[in-house]
Order: sequence, then structure tokens, then C-alpha cells
Amino acid sequence: MDSTNKFYQESALSLKLFIVLTRALQSVEKQVINDIKSHGVNLTEFSVLELLFNKGEQPIQKIGHKVLLASSSITYVVDKLEKKNLIRRRACPSDRRVTYAGITDDGKQLMEEIFPKHVEAMNEIMGGLNDDEKQIMIDYLKKLGYHAAELEAE
Repeated sequence: MDSTNKFYQESALSLKLFIVLTRALQSVEKQVINDIKSHGVNLTEFSVLELLFNKGEQPIQKIGHKVLLASSSITYVVDKLEKKNLIRRRACPSDRRVTYAGITDDGKQLMEEIFPKHVEAMNEIMGGLNDDEKQIMIDYLKKLGYHAAELEAE
């Protein structure tokens, strides 16, 4: 096989991988969103609640980064969750520029109810793979992600 054919063959495989990866993510994401909505919250609200539930109080400025939200969106989500009495804001005593968000008792109660159900749903959604296959996918997707990040840094 000459180098031109090899290039086109590798390119076709890379494009196919991208399409398969994208379609798989869309299908998984759709199921995850449907599960989360069934508990009365949207994906971004759940992401913030899950972070605060599992990691404790966080600076609002860092929440957006951790749950992949733009800083303008995080304020809106925090406002909505605060109005529902699921989180509360607290000013940092040593730095007035920093505000923390923490989960309220109502928020904890909600997450204690829905988080185990969400974990069950995730197991069902990911059930197309056995544990060994899941670990292989994790390893390969990390490798792919790190490589893409390196390209971005160049």
C-alpha cells in the first residue's frame, strides 16, 4: 500500500471514530438527561447539587469550572437553586470577592433521595459494557483526551 492510500485509510478511520464517539455520547447523554429530569431538576442544577453534595461547600467561581459551565451561567443556576432552598450562599470572611455555595438540608435530603437512583440509572445506561470493557474505555478515552489537550497546548 502506498503512503497516499495509507493516509486516506487512517483518515477515514479517524473520522469514523469521531462519528461513533459523538453518536455514542449523544445517546448516553440523552438517557442521563432523561433520568435527571425525572427527578425534577435539570442537568446543570443536578451537576451543581451533586458537586456540593459530594465535595462540600465550594467557591461559586470554581463551581462553573468543575461542572463545565460558563461563569455567566453558574450565577443563574445558583440563583435558581437558592430560590428552591437547595443551596445557600455564604460570603468568605477573609476575601469579600469570594462567595461560597453550600448545600442546604433540603438539598441534602433531595440528593439522598435521588442520587442512589441516578447511580442505578447510570449502571443501566452503561450496562452495554462489562467492568473490564468499561475500564478499557476509560483508559483509551483518557489517552485520547490527553493527546487532544497536548495538541491544544502546542
